Amino acid sequence: MVSQLFVKTEEQRKWLHALQTKKAAFLSRSQEIDEEAKFPHENIRELVTLGYSKVTLPKIYGGEGLGVYDMVLFQETLASYDSATALSIGWHVGGLGEIYENQLWTDQQLASFANDVQKGALVNRSVSEAQTGSPTRGGRPGTTAVRQNGSWVINGRKNFTTMSPALTYFLTSAWIEEKQTIGFFLIHKDTPGLSIDETWDVVAMRGTGSHDLVLNQVVIPEEALVETIADRGKALNGWVLHIPACYLGIAQAARDYAVQFALEHKPNSIKGSISELPNVQTLLGEIDAALLAARHLLYHVAEVYDDKDRRKYIENELAVAKYQVTHAALTVVDKAMRVAGAKSLQRNNPLQRYYRDVRAGLHNPPMDNITIQKLAESAIAEFK
Repeated sequence: MVSQLFVKTEEQRKWLHALQTKKAAFLSRSQEIDEEAKFPHENIRELVTLGYSKVTLPKIYGGEGLGVYDMVLFQETLASYDSATALSIGWHVGGLGEIYENQLWTDQQLASFANDVQKGALVNRSVSEAQTGSPTRGGRPGTTAVRQNGSWVINGRKNFTTMSPALTYFLTSAWIEEKQTIGFFLIHKDTPGLSIDETWDVVAMRGTGSHDLVLNQVVIPEEALVETIADRGKALNGWVLHIPACYLGIAQAARDYAVQFALEHKPNSIKGSISELPNVQTLLGEIDAALLAARHLLYHVAEVYDDKDRRKYIENELAVAKYQVTHAALTVVDKAMRVAGAKSLQRNNPLQRYYRDVRAGLHNPPMDNITIQKLAESAIAEFK
């Protein structure tokens, strides 16, 4: 559970209480979700019913109007219950926050889409492709958009489309030859020619339903082109902090398990529980030190981003928060497994699931090498 130190408003307390009512149910389903690589439809439906899917939609559009700090707080909490659920809904609430903060779409497009979100619509960007790798590295998508008879015809395949079994809309990138740019098209799930190829078969985040999106002669209206790469520019996007928040939540769950295990495990070779052993206390202390440092960094960066006067001073902090928090999560889960010993490797033990799931954070954007390179370039430029 997140320390009360990071809870600042009554609105946050209200939402944390609402999410905590789902804790027992989400925890009870998490093992099955992982073992069967089963998308958490029930969890997502409950969050939509709760109104969580519109927390980052501005109030003028009928949402809750909450910020990046709020999202980080809630996403960490959700991830401590079920990682697949948190990462999945995180892409929606983070994407929604970005869309409405930047106001890149027309007023009519924003209003129409907000109306759908109020009715429970879910969205995620669909940008990754097997041949281009991570879109953050600048590759041109193989997916194409061609204008024909007043419509767009889209063809291509996207991978890593998280939450694909539950999405209402796919915000899909495609190369527009006539414009010599990358466009983003809002495509409804029921559009003819759109299908999901269930390719997601991995050892981490097994329940996220991150399958391939297949687009075969998909015809959509001209207004489905809602933004381009040029429109997006190089504006900061603090909404990506839902990613480290998720892995921090998983690490917190691992920490809680380790503490409980240490208190309850009482081998007959010692008096009392292993919680009294110096080596176990060292591990638990190191775990909490890592969590405290990661949490303070993440929440501070989120707080600065929400302050428009201070946001302009952010340079590499968003990427560093993801980098440091993800690596801290790896460390925390590893040490938690050392507390539990070989029992942590049993298939019915949640620690082995946490261990696999936090590894996925290494492959979410931004990638480690890009972050480190930018830090080095910034340091060099400062002295030049």
